[in-house]
Amino acid sequence: MTTTAAIEVPTAERPDVLRRLEEMLGVRRFKSEQDLVKLVERGLSTQTIESLRRHGLSDDEVYALLLPRRTLAHRRARREALSRDESDRVVRLARIAALSEHVFGAPERAWRWLRAAKRQFHGRSPLQFAATEAGARLVEELLYRIDEGLAA
Repeated sequence: MTTTAAIEVPTAERPDVLRRLEEMLGVRRFKSEQDLVKLVERGLSTQTIESLRRHGLSDDEVYALLLPRRTLAHRRARREALSRDESDRVVRLARIAALSEHVFGAPERAWRWLRAAKRQFHGRSPLQFAATEAGARLVEELLYRIDEGLAA
């Protein structure tokens, strides 16, 4: 089992980031990060995709980073939950977005930063770089450095 659904943020930031993550995913309040792991293992509802869209993710980003258009349509038509891997990608992206909003203080600023090419990522945007768990960890590290005033 992977630990990609766990949010590794300093204790003082957890309530704010977790609350924002709950809002982005459109799910009930977590009692712990373990609850989030259970949700991923069971498979999130396709409604979490709609919730992410309402919070700033574009259709093109959904299809490029989370799951293909046809797969999403198939899941909806059959009223199926997202697979474990799809759910994991959704949580990874929501985790990055929630942390970005915490760091930048406003959704608009966070999404602008997430979509802008960065030299550290060889001209790719943080969203593109976060398509893998390894890339997402590097994006998180950069966000923590920005939050601590160590990077621009």
